[in-house]
Amino acid sequence: MKLLWTIGCVYVARHAGASDGIAGRHRFRATRSSKVGPWFSCKALVLGLLLMGAAQASDRIDINTADASTLQQGLANVGPHKADAIVAYRRQHGHFLRVEDLTRVKGIGTATVERNRQRMTTGIMKSPAAEPPRRALPAAVPRR
Repeated sequence: MKLLWTIGCVYVARHAGASDGIAGRHRFRATRSSKVGPWFSCKALVLGLLLMGAAQASDRIDINTADASTLQQGLANVGPHKADAIVAYRRQHGHFLRVEDLTRVKGIGTATVERNRQRMTTGIMKSPAAEPPRRALPAAVPRR
């Protein structure tokens, strides 16, 4: 996210030109000497916001398929031991159904889950077909 913001700022600054310190004189780094108007700034801002939204959506980590190094790099306060513990728990107990199930792993608390909630996903989409079938109610016994 910060990288996209930095790229946008450098682009705008590069095309806006830089002052050389003498009043009234401007030195432009670009070959053309056009000034950046409010319309260009508005378009750059909208483009930056769209790119940030796409970057945030793609940054989500599937905790059911990610390996230990991906978990360690992508989640805050998750080191190599906690990442290995997550993978070991997943192998032993199966997939996580909800992000909150991560608190069952030793060393992972609710604070860590809440801090990383926007970065994690389980990858499991709930659909009516995915729910287990319900047991039928027993037949009623006629009274005498």
